[in-house]
Amino acid sequence: MESNRMVATNNAKVISDLEYDLLAVLKNKTEAIEIYKTYMQDAQEMDSQPCVQLFEKLQQEEMRQAEEVRHHLQEVMQKGKM
Repeated sequence: MESNRMVATNNAKVISDLEYDLLAVLKNKTEAIEIYKTYMQDAQEMDSQPCVQLFEKLQQEEMRQAEEVRHHLQEVMQKGKM
């Protein structure tokens, strides 16, 4: 079911629910990318190379997903849908 609701912001601009959702996902992905740096450092301090590699792999996947979300967001913002 398609939603026609719009979300109002403080400066009277509006974005669709889908744009808001994609922005929220992108924000969460970028926060995850940053926190993996801390996790990698913790693993290095414990001399756990397998965990460092795991966190690097997970961070790279988050980066790939963030790029995909960004692409979808651009399309939705330009065309109103994907």
